[in-house]
Amino acid sequence: MPRHLEARETMEDPGRHLGQDEGDPPPAIEAPAAAAAAVQRVQTGVRMEKRLVKVLKALAELYDRSLGDLLEGIVLHAFEGRSPFSAEALRRIAELERIYGLDLAARAANRPLEPVTGEQR
Repeated sequence: MPRHLEARETMEDPGRHLGQDEGDPPPAIEAPAAAAAAVQRVQTGVRMEKRLVKVLKALAELYDRSLGDLLEGIVLHAFEGRSPFSAEALRRIAELERIYGLDLAARAANRPLEPVTGEQR
């Protein structure tokens, strides 16, 4: 099975799958439906807060993943109401936030972080 269709692995232990406790056997991988077998990725031009991007890039580099793969995994887990990060990964994220001066929290997500001008609408 192509790697991008396999169950996602944890960031800190590529052999252990996300949401799996240490010592648990790996989850069974369900065969994807025929229509869902092809994954098509597109280039995006999203705008994000500068320090947040620095933390994400550093995290992706730390776990030897592309920024796109990291973001895709985070979003897919969020859609399922799950966290993609272990306690150790969250500790590392907190350290990266400190290093890059990221002091934003989730509550800032629905509020503009910069003045809205005619060009940004």
